Amino acid sequence: MKARVITVLAVIGGATVLVLAFAVAVAILAGLVRPGVPSPAVLEADLETALPEYVPDDPVAKALFGERPTLRDMVEALERAAGDRRVAGLIARLGAAPLGMAQVQELREAVRRFRERKKFTVAFAETFGEFGPGGNAYYLATAFEEIWLQPSGDIGLTGVLAEAFFLRGTLEKLGITPRMDHRYEYKNAMNIFTERKFTPAHREATERVVKSYASQMLRGIAEGRRMTVEQVRALVDRGPLLGPEALEAKLVDRLAYRQEAYDKVKERAGRGAKLVPIMQYLQRAGRPHSKGKTIALIYGVGAVQRGKSGFDPVFGELVLGSETVAGAFRAAIRDKDVRAILFRIDSPGGSYVASDTIWQETVRARKAGKPVIASMGDVAGSGGYFVAMAADKIVAQPGTITGSIGVLGGKMLTTGFWQKLGITWDEVHEGANATFWSGTSDYTPAQWARFQAWLDRVYDDFTSKVAEGRRLPKQHVLEIAKGRIWTGEDAKALGLVDELGGFATALRLAKQAAGIPEQEDVQLKLFPPRKSLLEAILEKLRRAEPESEQEAAAAAFRRALGLVHPVARRLRALDPARGVLVMPWP
Repeated sequence: MKARVITVLAVIGGATVLVLAFAVAVAILAGLVRPGVPSPAVLEADLETALPEYVPDDPVAKALFGERPTLRDMVEALERAAGDRRVAGLIARLGAAPLGMAQVQELREAVRRFRERKKFTVAFAETFGEFGPGGNAYYLATAFEEIWLQPSGDIGLTGVLAEAFFLRGTLEKLGITPRMDHRYEYKNAMNIFTERKFTPAHREATERVVKSYASQMLRGIAEGRRMTVEQVRALVDRGPLLGPEALEAKLVDRLAYRQEAYDKVKERAGRGAKLVPIMQYLQRAGRPHSKGKTIALIYGVGAVQRGKSGFDPVFGELVLGSETVAGAFRAAIRDKDVRAILFRIDSPGGSYVASDTIWQETVRARKAGKPVIASMGDVAGSGGYFVAMAADKIVAQPGTITGSIGVLGGKMLTTGFWQKLGITWDEVHEGANATFWSGTSDYTPAQWARFQAWLDRVYDDFTSKVAEGRRLPKQHVLEIAKGRIWTGEDAKALGLVDELGGFATALRLAKQAAGIPEQEDVQLKLFPPRKSLLEAILEKLRRAEPESEQEAAAAAFRRALGLVHPVARRLRALDPARGVLVMPWP
């Protein structure tokens, strides 16, 4: 039997070696015969698909995201192409871009820099929001030199709307009572359970974000279409606009079908021009920032949790694991070649303890002589801001949801719900506070006081570290904290952010902090390094353990909760595809 097992293992091992050898040979051959970039070339980009901030080394995530480009892929492809003489221009398909406000602004910057190098840019859309808002997509389109719209298309430019739903009435019908509290009145994520409508503070914060977003969009559209803000505002108030009306109002340059637009850009590029998909171009031309002095790139994307970063297939969301991100910082600190760290964050927050773990590593990096530049994407709220606040510099887009410096917690009392189902509970306990976490027992006065002390401790720690990291008076921090979210534009005015911009701005500041001349290229080194798909699968298998019946039941329950995931996510994400602003969980 033992000999048979050894034989089987030997066969498997030999087969694995052969497969790896074959893969290496194919990779080498592909490198030798890899086609070049035609000249002249016109890059083709699809901006109607989502651009993930980051795809972790998780087999499920890689399978679901496939070969979809990331936001960084798109930005770096345009950066490389801007200085490539073979590339004459860019044509992009838009219409209902499922992109957040900050992502749109990141792409607008990349398109602007591309245009500055005397490259032409054309945006083509079948429609901007068919029977729905298309404001974000149109806002992105106005960064292009020309906008072409299909004759049957419209422009759903109608303004910015904030919606939120509340479950208090539902919970009352179910017999569930929220026992929660927060620090302070603007920390509104719990309001979904405790209120029937906006509280005054919730409304105030939401209105300010909506006004800031609307102002940013109006200014951007006005600049792109060479109008005044007042002219654009008047057109928005007339919206949605039919294609001919949009043409007359000079919101678009041509009404034409796709083929005419593509034929025209190839003609404009010159004889023999070829269309090249933007990701194919990046693979052929190679990434920028691949040689020179080393700057570490660390991603912090998703809800903050203890443990490893990864992908939650039930909720379809990334997880920002403190173990992974803190480990990446420690590795970057140990790496003698690393001159600075660029920390890219897109997170609505989560675990206070996990956030604090990462915060400590940013402090350690600075003490070790490795400057940290935080670059914030769509959202850097609560724990997402906590992990950034000790950085040497913080960079955000004007539309980045920022701050939410506060804390909330509590539990749901479910006894009434179980009674409606005919289920009764009983218990015995030892210890005055053994029922602290139980959903069938309310807090005692002593337990509630203990819970309030915990909220106070976390809030004091959070605000004190903001004051220290941002070099702000504690009193000022207390005035702008209270759990309130701000746009990046407002956050900069309040001292929570240093500069407005994206990857390019953050990289410039990282080079500056590391003493690297601005014109000198650098190597962006990813921490932790990428694993191959095979390595990721093997690691997943190694970490998998047999489930007990209780664990299996809990997993099944979590999957059932996934049915409400599409609704829950509306509370913590900007849904630009519909043009509706729904506040993220602060």
